[in-house]
Amino acid sequence: MNQKVLVTDHCHKVLRDGLGRLGYYVIFEPEFNPVNLAEAVVDLTGIVINSKIKMTAEIIDQAKNLKFIGRLGSGLEIIDLDYARTKGIKVFNSPEGNRNAVAEHVMGMLLCLCNNLLRSDKEVRHKIWKREANRGMELSGKTIGIIGLGNTGSSLARKLSGWALDVIYYDPYVLNTPEELNYISKVGLETICERADIISLHVPLTEETRWMVDEEFLSKCKESLILINTSRGNVVKTSDLVKHLESGRIKGACLDVFENEKPHQFTSEEDQLYSKIYAMDNVVLSPHIAGWTHESLFKIGDVLLSKISTV
Repeated sequence: MNQKVLVTDHCHKVLRDGLGRLGYYVIFEPEFNPVNLAEAVVDLTGIVINSKIKMTAEIIDQAKNLKFIGRLGSGLEIIDLDYARTKGIKVFNSPEGNRNAVAEHVMGMLLCLCNNLLRSDKEVRHKIWKREANRGMELSGKTIGIIGLGNTGSSLARKLSGWALDVIYYDPYVLNTPEELNYISKVGLETICERADIISLHVPLTEETRWMVDEEFLSKCKESLILINTSRGNVVKTSDLVKHLESGRIKGACLDVFENEKPHQFTSEEDQLYSKIYAMDNVVLSPHIAGWTHESLFKIGDVLLSKISTV
């Protein structure tokens, strides 16, 4: 039998068909139950995963024949990368596939917040006509700070090239600003806090970035800041953000990711915390769908296939 690859989540057929052409026997189980993971990996050559699957050292030990792990999307915190490396297992992700979609989503959320679109839409549907109360804020002339200039951060920077914004960024792992982004400036994190009217987060979840945005960080930020998070929920300490939103020190937030993305599993404390966020009209929320477009579905599969073909 051909070498087996288990695909554990929904993906474009370009990936499934392409794996078949590479000679793999593809097992497509988009509703795969993680409870069965240890048993399923035993005779696999490859596995394609999304956020519901955690490739721990214990799971990797069960996968004696595993040659590669493919991640639909970008986040690699669900994989024990160091242990996979010791076992000679290749790990591929596909941030190139959804970076444009994430950047567009950021712009959509930001424009929605700055122009009071959620509130005014709801009012108009109830035959309430309030123009002055819904006067918006223009982006032109503002300073936006991008934290993380990887795939999505740099894609956002490109989108901003014609918006008459002052674009600054912080990324200690980018030594030189890409030549095509010569209109943006690299600064320190303290400068981001001091100068930015808007901060957009584009970092992976690591021990370095976990709760990066907390009480200390927010207290250093410019008053009336707008915070955007489309990276990972645990980059922001939600309780600290809520405190600053309630006080009015933070003007608003656009949140696509959350510390707990399973509302039916909220603790009573989390339920109270998120209920406060849900009641705020200076917050724009979406259910982790930045990067979740029809186009990115194809591109993620295509990018991942290209990388897997090198094995």
